[in-house]
Amino acid sequence: MSNTPSPRSLLGGRKLPARYAGLVMPFFLPILMTCIVSLVSTLRGVGLAEFALELWLSAWLISWVITFPTLLLVLPVVRRMTAALVHPH
Repeated sequence: MSNTPSPRSLLGGRKLPARYAGLVMPFFLPILMTCIVSLVSTLRGVGLAEFALELWLSAWLISWVITFPTLLLVLPVVRRMTAALVHPH
């Protein structure tokens, strides 16, 4: 058995095995994207004077709940489309 410590994540926990990367990346990507898009949409819809954190967070949560499973479904199609246009190494 090896005495080397397990790699740790930014939060201090053990890192997931590499096989989970295909789920972890589509989990975080829409969090960041929907956060930004819902903020812009909320500000555009109600304006800065009427902006409320709760309004934005509810818009973000709804967006993320829709976007995460959608991304999981369309990611294989996007990968094939990308492979059709980009020369491999």
